[in-house]
Amino acid sequence: MPRPVVLRVTLSAASAGLLLAGGTVGFHQLLHGAWHDAFYRTVVTVTLTGLDSTPRGPGAEYLTIVMALGGVAIFGYLAAQAVESIAREVTGDARKDKRRRRMIDNLEQHFIICGYGRVGRRAAEEFEASGQRYVVLDTGPDAIELARRRGILFVEGSGSDDGSLQSAGIVHARGLLASADSDAENLYITLSARSLSADLMIVARASTREAKGKLLLAGADRVVQPYASAGTEMAKLAFKPQVAAFLELVSGHAGPDLRFEEIEVSDDCPVCGRTIRALRIRSTTGAVVIALRKTDGSFDVTPSPDVAIHAGDVLIAIGTEPELKALEDMFAPGSVGG
Repeated sequence: MPRPVVLRVTLSAASAGLLLAGGTVGFHQLLHGAWHDAFYRTVVTVTLTGLDSTPRGPGAEYLTIVMALGGVAIFGYLAAQAVESIAREVTGDARKDKRRRRMIDNLEQHFIICGYGRVGRRAAEEFEASGQRYVVLDTGPDAIELARRRGILFVEGSGSDDGSLQSAGIVHARGLLASADSDAENLYITLSARSLSADLMIVARASTREAKGKLLLAGADRVVQPYASAGTEMAKLAFKPQVAAFLELVSGHAGPDLRFEEIEVSDDCPVCGRTIRALRIRSTTGAVVIALRKTDGSFDVTPSPDVAIHAGDVLIAIGTEPELKALEDMFAPGSVGG
């Protein structure tokens, strides 16, 4: 609660206490009754619940009037403060929701995370570390409250609902993660997302091989099986520890600033048609090209220095952020990084 509101409520409570104390003393002196009788008469007078009997004498009557008016003033003030606080909170939430809605509407080339559970939260952390923009889409109150506390853009809705996907900006999105805990839900999410955007990159989560096959048929570009991947990683750590350590180094964010990147060669690239050797990519940019995807979809793993690079090819490279930026400037000048 804001400090001014706390102060006003405290002053009101103190005033009410003083009114009750003064009324109790006054009725005790004027009516010469027991203290508990005086307190009882004060309470029922201040709270306007009525009196057991008409007070005896003009002094007690005047005191009753003062107590009644004081009670009306104090409790009316408290009620007004309560209404003001509620209205301020509602208005503030409405402003925040409107601002969040406006920010989502202005997003382009962002990702949509459908399901903000353990997998979805981990994906969000990766996006945060990479500077990628994203929107969380979930129906769970706990997930929505967590996203709200973390200041994350979110839409309260289902990834299988077309309206919710459109609210999350699927028309302008770069990709979508179907990361719900249910294979059936991820299947519906994939079907809905693919029907709204034919070019959207969809990565879905599956718990079984059978579910993976159905998700691919539904339109997912990639399907991840977390439990199978965990087993593979454990095996690698056991019998190929140095390979696993290297992959963890270049794919994580805890070690040196090395990362993988994919760069599509633009049509206006000034060096198109030249070879890796002629361009001296390693010495010029510092980045290392470890794979090349040609326009026909084929992959050239560990490409030869004599292979020519053409518009539409996709370079898979590793390096630091400045090195990869230099590589992007060479092959995709003027492009906007994701």
